[in-house]
Amino acid sequence: MIEPSGEDDSHEERGGWIPGAPGLPAFSLVSSTPSALPVLIAAPHGGRTYPRPLLADLRQGEGVTLRLEDRYVDRLAQGVARATGAALLVALAPRAMIDLNRAPDDVDWEMFARAARPAGSLPEPSRRVRSGLGVIPRRLPGTGDLWRRPLQAQDLRERLSGVHEPYHAALDRALARLRERWGAALLIDLHSMPPLSPRPGTPGAQVVIGDRFGATCHGSIVAATFAHLARTGREAAHNRPYAGGYVLERHAAPDEGVHALQVEIDRSRYLDADMVEPGPGMAAMIEDLAALVRRLAGVVVELGGEEANRDWPLAAE
Repeated sequence: MIEPSGEDDSHEERGGWIPGAPGLPAFSLVSSTPSALPVLIAAPHGGRTYPRPLLADLRQGEGVTLRLEDRYVDRLAQGVARATGAALLVALAPRAMIDLNRAPDDVDWEMFARAARPAGSLPEPSRRVRSGLGVIPRRLPGTGDLWRRPLQAQDLRERLSGVHEPYHAALDRALARLRERWGAALLIDLHSMPPLSPRPGTPGAQVVIGDRFGATCHGSIVAATFAHLARTGREAAHNRPYAGGYVLERHAAPDEGVHALQVEIDRSRYLDADMVEPGPGMAAMIEDLAALVRRLAGVVVELGGEEANRDWPLAAE
C-alpha cells in the first residue's frame, strides 16, 4: 500500500462544454501535484447535467434517463478518490446525450435526418448500434425510440467536439502524467449495473471486473483485485457479462505501462430499494473500493519498476 504524503496540492480542471447548456463544463478532473497514487478513477456515465432542449426531445419523459445513468456512480468515485488520493475524472454531461464508452464512429445513422447521413450506402452498424446503444443512444428495451425528432449533423458534431473529444483528451493527459511519475498507471473505469440473476447454487455477482479478456492490464492486477474482493466477501465475476468497452480499447496500453480495468458495481448494493437515491450500502461500498484502490496502487508501482519509483516509499499493507 502507498502512504499519501499529506502534502499534495489538489486541483480541479473543468473542460469541454455541454450543447444546450451554455457555460457548463462536460467533465471534471480532480488530481494532485505530485500525485498520491498511480491510479485514475473515471466515471464516464456519471453525468446528470440535462439541458432543457435534450429533455424536451425525449419521447417518454425525463424518467427514462435513469435507465441510461450509472446512477450516483459519481458519488462512489468521489468517495473513493477522497479516501485514497487517487485522481478522479467524472463526466458531467449525461449518457443520454452522448456515450463516452462508445467510439465516435459508433453512430446509428437511422436516427438522423436523411440530409445528415453519409453519402452512399450507410456503414454496417456495430452490435452496440443494433442494440440501440451507440455513441448516441437511440432506444431501450421495453421503451422504444427515445427521441421525438431525427437528429441533425450539427447535433453529432457538437456532442463529439464539446463532450467526447475533450473528455478522452483529458483522460489521455491524466494517464500520461501518472505514468511519467510512477513508471506505470492504472485506470479504473467505474460503472454500475442492474442486479445480475444468480446461477443455480451461486449468488449473483456484486462486482464484474472487465479487462477485455486479458488485453488491458497485467495479470497481477486482476489477481490482486479478485483476492481483495474475496476477502471483503464481494461476489465477483470476470469479463462476463461486461468485458469493457471503448474506454479500455482506446486508453489501455499495458505494454507501455498503462493498465485499465472496467469495474461494474451492482447498484442495488449502494442505492435505496427503488435504486434512485443513495442507500445504506454506499459507505461500505466506498470503503471496500478504497481498500481495493490502495492495494492495486502498490501492484502498479511494482510494475512501474524500481528505478522509476525509487524515491517513492512503500509501506506494507
